[in-house]
Amino acid sequence: MTPALHALFDAQHAASRAQPEAALPLRRDRLLRMRGLLQQHGAALAQAVQADFGVRSAPLTEIADMLLLREGVADALRHLRAWSRPRRVRTPLTLQPARAWIQRQPLGVVGVLSPWNYPLLLSLGPAASALAAGNRVMLKPSERTPRTSALTAELVARHFEAEEFCVVNGDAALAAEFAGLPFDHLFFTGSTAVGRHVAAAAAANLTPTTLELGGKSPCVIDPSCRIDEAAARIAHGKLLNAGQTCIAPDYLLAPAAMHTALADALERAVQRMFPAVGGNPDYTALIDARHAERLERLVAEAVARGARVRVLGTDGVDARQMALRLVLGVTPDMALMQEEIFGPVLPLLACEDAPQAVRFINDRPRPLALYWFGEDRAARDVLLQQTTSGGVTVNDTLVHIAHPRLPFGGVGDSGWGASHGEAGFLRFTHEKAVLAQSRWSLGGLLHPPYGPRTERLLAAMRRRG
Repeated sequence: MTPALHALFDAQHAASRAQPEAALPLRRDRLLRMRGLLQQHGAALAQAVQADFGVRSAPLTEIADMLLLREGVADALRHLRAWSRPRRVRTPLTLQPARAWIQRQPLGVVGVLSPWNYPLLLSLGPAASALAAGNRVMLKPSERTPRTSALTAELVARHFEAEEFCVVNGDAALAAEFAGLPFDHLFFTGSTAVGRHVAAAAAANLTPTTLELGGKSPCVIDPSCRIDEAAARIAHGKLLNAGQTCIAPDYLLAPAAMHTALADALERAVQRMFPAVGGNPDYTALIDARHAERLERLVAEAVARGARVRVLGTDGVDARQMALRLVLGVTPDMALMQEEIFGPVLPLLACEDAPQAVRFINDRPRPLALYWFGEDRAARDVLLQQTTSGGVTVNDTLVHIAHPRLPFGGVGDSGWGASHGEAGFLRFTHEKAVLAQSRWSLGGLLHPPYGPRTERLLAAMRRRG
C-alpha cells in the first residue's frame, strides 16, 4: 500500500462529496488552465517526449499530440454550456401534469491510466474531458516515458490544486494499486492484455470503466482503389510514430493480383516521406530495445514458416529506427497475425473481394479501427454494414480520431466506452433522472383499495397502449 497515493485519493473523494456539483464558471476555469498549460509549456513537453523516445521530432508531437489536445479543449469550451444544461423530457399522458428532465452531474473522482505511445494526448485528453464534466481527476502516466511523466506532474501541480487534478508517478506495481482505488470512473488506454487486469481490479469496487485497447486493425484494399494514393496514406498511417499507434493499420487484405503493384507503390511512398530512416529526425524511434527485439522475433518466426520480407527503406544504425517490413506470404496462424504488432511491420494477405474480407474480419476479435480503400461504394457498404469495429476511415487511415465530434472507442476485445467531444463528456457524467410531481397528479387513482374504477382506468390505459 502506498500511503501518499491513498491520501491523494481520499482528499479528492472528500472534496467531491463536499462539493458534488461544479458550476459552469469553475469548469470553464479549469479548462482555461489546461489550455494555458499547453500554450505555455508545449515546447518543453515536446522536448521531454523527444528525450524519452530518443528520436521523436517536435513537429510530430505537435501534430499527433498537441493539435488534437488543443482542439479537444477548445471544442469543450465552445460547447460546455450546451453539454451541461438539463435536458427536458416529454412526459406521457399517464404521468401528466408532472414535469421530467435529465440533470447532468459530475461522477466525482475519475482515474486515468495512460500509455507511453502518445504520452500527452492520451493522458491530458481524457483528463480534460473529465474536468469539463466537473470531476476531480487523478492521472497515472506511463513509467516508460519518465521525463514526460515527471514534467506533466510538475506542470499540473503548478496549474491545479491537488484536490482538483493531480498526477502520480510510479512503476507497474503502483499502476496496479491505482487501478484498485474506488474511483467513480476509471479510464484506461493500453493493451487488451493489461486491460483485462484493469477491468478486474475495477470490478472489485464496482467502478465503471472506459477501456481504449488495441487489437489488429485491418486495411482492406478493393480492386477499385487508386493504388498510389492508397499506398501513400497507408504508409503514413503505418509509419506515424513508427507504427506505435493503437489504430495503425495492422495488416493489409488485397487481391493477390495487386500485391506486386501495391508493394511497389508502398516503397515509393516510403521513399518520398523518409528518404532515409537511420538518423532521420522525422522517423520516430521504437520506445526501447525490448520492443525492437519483439518485432524482429515476430518477423523471424514468419520467415521461418515460409513468409517473405521486403524491407522498404534502410534500417538505422540504432536498431530502434527500424525500416518498414512488408511481410508477404503471410498465413493467419503466424505469430504476427495473432497479436497486435505496434510497430513498422505490415503483413499483406490475399483477399479477393468484399464478402471474403468480411468473413476474415468477422472470424477475429473486433478491431479498434478498420480502413477501406476503393471507389466501389457497393463493396464499401458491404464492409461497413457487415463488420463491427470501433471506428472506420474510408480512403485514408487514422483521421477519424482527429474529428472532435466523432466518438472514439473500441468494441469487444478492442475496448468499450467512447471519448472525444460530447461522447467523452457524457462518459464522465451521471445523467440523473428527475420527475417533479404536480399537486394535480392523477396517480392517486391507481392507489389501493382496487375496485371497478381501477379496472376501468386500466382498461382505458391498455387501449391507449
